[in-house]
Amino acid sequence: MLQNASFEQLLQIMDDLREKCPWDRKQTLQSLRQLTIEEMYELADAITDNDFKGIKEELGDLLLHIVFYAKIGAEQQQFTIQDVITGICNKLIHRHPHIYGDVKVENEEQVKQNWEKLKLKEGKTSVLGGVPVSLPALVKAMRLQEKAKQVGFEWDNTEQVRLKVEEEMGELDEAIQAGHQQEIEDEFGDLLFSLVNYARFLKVDVENALERTNKKFIRRFQQMETLAGNKGRELSGMTLAEMDELWNDIKQTEK
Repeated sequence: MLQNASFEQLLQIMDDLREKCPWDRKQTLQSLRQLTIEEMYELADAITDNDFKGIKEELGDLLLHIVFYAKIGAEQQQFTIQDVITGICNKLIHRHPHIYGDVKVENEEQVKQNWEKLKLKEGKTSVLGGVPVSLPALVKAMRLQEKAKQVGFEWDNTEQVRLKVEEEMGELDEAIQAGHQQEIEDEFGDLLFSLVNYARFLKVDVENALERTNKKFIRRFQQMETLAGNKGRELSGMTLAEMDELWNDIKQTEK
């Protein structure tokens, strides 16, 4: 098959690079780690932008990293790329008994619940145990809430979550009035956590939503710098009211 030929070619290229290229020969699991994180963020950017060409390219880069890690694992006699593939195949079959067994499910929520039960049977001591420590805080908050949901620790409806957001906002206001900085930070964190929960109920990817807003802010701010420059001015020499007028003009043109 063409797919197998292409994959075999990639493995051969990896062997060649590891043997002949000074940079590739020098790499370790540790040195590749940060590069892999960067590739993940580049993929995330492409997904946010709905850039399929970019997604394809970044997936290729990630596949290269997977092959690279497996190559190092094989050199250290720890695992091979075949072990990696076999392992994920076995895991998927085991965790989808509604496909490969006789378990019956009615919806995706039951699939998720069964998934968490199976992971606990595999030796995990907590439903939250599979959430990586190094995840970005917003993503981690969403994953923690999704995990807790699988055992029934969840609000019944969106209105309840909205009221919780308002409650947390009130507690933050009280902390601000008291002037206790540590308490302000704690309450602000609680408010953010409740907003992430609200986003889940609204079917919003909170990390993606915030990144889209970041990109929108960058675009509008840079346009504002350009408009100011066209008038022979710099933003640092303008009043807030003048900058706000430029900002509103840009918003109107985008509509």
